[in-house]
Amino acid sequence: MKTSNAIVTTLVILAGLAAAASASSLVPMDLTQTDHLKAYGVAYWALEKGYRVEWLLNYRGGSFHILDGGADVENECRYRGVLFETTGGAALQSIYATIESENMEVVLLEKAPAVALYAPDVNVQQWDDAVMLALDYAEIPYTVIWDREVQAGDLSDYDWVHLHHEDFTGQYGKFYGSYRNAEWYKKRQADFERLAAEAGYPSVAAHKGATAREFREYVGRGGFLFSMCSATDTYDIALAATGIDIVAEPFDGDPPESGYQERLDYSRTFAFEGFELITSPMVYEFSDIDMTEEVKSRPEETDYFTLFDFAAKYDPVPTMLTQCHVDIVKGFMGQTTSFRRSLIKPHVRILADYPGRDEVKYVHGNFGKGTFTFFGGHDPEDYRHVVGDPPTILSMHKNSPGYRLILNNVLFPAAKKKERKT
Repeated sequence: MKTSNAIVTTLVILAGLAAAASASSLVPMDLTQTDHLKAYGVAYWALEKGYRVEWLLNYRGGSFHILDGGADVENECRYRGVLFETTGGAALQSIYATIESENMEVVLLEKAPAVALYAPDVNVQQWDDAVMLALDYAEIPYTVIWDREVQAGDLSDYDWVHLHHEDFTGQYGKFYGSYRNAEWYKKRQADFERLAAEAGYPSVAAHKGATAREFREYVGRGGFLFSMCSATDTYDIALAATGIDIVAEPFDGDPPESGYQERLDYSRTFAFEGFELITSPMVYEFSDIDMTEEVKSRPEETDYFTLFDFAAKYDPVPTMLTQCHVDIVKGFMGQTTSFRRSLIKPHVRILADYPGRDEVKYVHGNFGKGTFTFFGGHDPEDYRHVVGDPPTILSMHKNSPGYRLILNNVLFPAAKKKERKT
C-alpha cells in the first residue's frame, strides 16, 4: 500500500510539472466565483478549442484548471463574466500537493461531449426545461431530438442525452384531471397520436415504450443518460410494463389489462423496483415512487436536501456529479419531486437525500457500458413550477447550486476514465 501510494504521488507531481512550467488559468468554483454556471461553458469551450482541462475535484468547490490557453482563455472568461486566476510554477505545485494530501483528485477532461436533448418542439410546450435553460445560459451547444430521431438510430451520434420533462407511459403527463379541456392538452394528445400512427404503433404508450427501450440500448452501449422530473419514474415504469397495457381508457380507448401490476418486470428497469402503479386518470401521479405529496406537507423554507461526500481518489464518478460550493441545497418540486428510498435498487448510488427520511433526490447507476442519472424536481430555482409559468431567468441565479448539479452531468462524459490501484 505504501509503495503504491508513493507511485501515485509521484505520478501526480510529474503530471503537474509541465503545467507548472508555464502560466495556466484556474477557474475557482467556491463562493468566490462570480458566475458558476457560465464557468461550465468556459470549460466546454476550452475543450472545443483543444485546450487541456483538469477538473480539480473537491478543490475550492470543484475548480477547473485550463492549460495551454493563456490569454485566449483569460479573454473568454472576462467576456463571460467568469472569475479566473492565473497560476503556475510554485503556486500550481502547491495546488497539486494539496489535492494529493486531501480528499481531492485531478480528473482530465478529454473532449467536449456531443449533447442531445430529447424534447418536442419547444413552441408547443407549456413548461420550460431546466437543462435546456442551463445549456443555453452556459452557451453549451446541443441538438434537440424526438422519437423519430431516436428510433432512426441517431442516438449513436451523441455522448450525453437528457430526457426532457416527459411521460414515457403514454398518459400525456397525467394532466387529464386538470387540463383535459385545455386547447394545448387536446392539441398535444392529437399530435402524439398522429406521430405514433405515422411510426406504425397502435397507441402513444406503445410508441413511447419503444423510445424508452431505444434509450435503454443506448445506455447499454456506453451512453450517458440524464433525466429529471417525470422522465425519471415514467421511464422505469415504461420499461417494466413492456408489452402490458397499463393506461386507463381516456388515454388509449380501453382499460388497463387485468393483472397488470403482477406482470411488471422490474429486471428491465434502471433505478426502481417493487413500485405500485396509480392508473386512475384523475390522479396526478404515476406510482408510489414519487414523494411529491409528502413534500407538500412541509413548509418550503424547510425543504433542503444534502449532497453525499465521496472519496474523490477512489470514487471519482459520484464525486464529479456532486461537485458544488455548498453541501446543503434548497429543494424544488416537480411532477416527480423525489424518490422513495425503499424502492431504489440496491446497486444504485444515492448522491443526495433528505437525512432521516425515506426520501432521495438524486441517484446514479451503471447499466451495461453506460450510466444513468436521475434528478428529482422540475426547476432548481422555481420551487413550485406549474403549467404556464414563465421560464427562469438564469442571469438572476448564476450561482445556483441546483443548476450546478445539472451541469456537472453535462461535463461528466468528458472525463478520462482512470484506473487507480490500491
